[in-house]
Amino acid sequence: MNDRVESAEMPNAEAARLMRWATYASVSLALLLIAVKFAAWLLTDSVSLLSTLIDSLLDAAASLISLLAVRHALTPPDREHRFGHGKAEPLAALAQSTFIAGSAIFILIEAGQRIYQPKAIQHGDIGIAVMVVAIVLTFTLTRFQAYVVKRTGSLAIQADSLHYIGDLLINGAVIVAILLSAKFGWVLADPLFGIAIAGYILITAWRIARGAYDMLMDRELPDEDRQKIYRIVMAHPEVLAMHDLRTRASGPLTFIQFHIEMNGGLTLYRAHEAADEVEASVRQCYSGAEIIIHQDPYGVEEAPARAG
Repeated sequence: MNDRVESAEMPNAEAARLMRWATYASVSLALLLIAVKFAAWLLTDSVSLLSTLIDSLLDAAASLISLLAVRHALTPPDREHRFGHGKAEPLAALAQSTFIAGSAIFILIEAGQRIYQPKAIQHGDIGIAVMVVAIVLTFTLTRFQAYVVKRTGSLAIQADSLHYIGDLLINGAVIVAILLSAKFGWVLADPLFGIAIAGYILITAWRIARGAYDMLMDRELPDEDRQKIYRIVMAHPEVLAMHDLRTRASGPLTFIQFHIEMNGGLTLYRAHEAADEVEASVRQCYSGAEIIIHQDPYGVEEAPARAG
């Protein structure tokens, strides 16, 4: 994953600063949009606008979870958590997906009731103005989040950004729904757009949950990353072969381990030096990674691992 590669080149302090600012911006925007959309919903009584209000409420809750998760994930390893606290990020992403799916179900219920009891939208111009403001602010936030994800590879912020990108489409759909209902009298457009929005929100929740599940289950880094690591290792003149490459991501942290095969006649000291040189080469591209290298004599078959 290219995002993971770029994040590895960034100093940890700078990555932490960007991640914190991204969470602060997300929470602040969610709270602002809640206040504005609530006032607009009271004036318009639009179910599609209500759907965006509910979505913003859940955005605020999800963003708060992201803020806490990022702060915890950036906590240095301690005696009880020697591999760090990175798993806090995918756990937060799973919580976000639950919030998002819940909002979709609520919207479906509200839209279903409005289909059976159609109701015209009032003060449509106000609703449209609010949605335009929401689109501008949300677009600005998503661009900043995209920059942070590109530099840090943060799953929690990526999940946060994903549902804000969905909000852009949702807000655009609400404008169309309000226009059709308030200007042209198509009262069913409002709940029907609400149903469409709910469907998109459910798809978003599934994508977030799938990414979080992969990280919690220690899924390997993408093949392009693994191939890059292989090329870096094999570029060392004393490395004759490489095997047992294992990789995983845990929040902002990356873990890489592998075996290298070298001439069996090398001294232990020289084998150690060569392994350090290989580690330094890998760390140039994955500066924040935890790297473990095991040295083997070339061509010697290893004994199979025993249970226990």
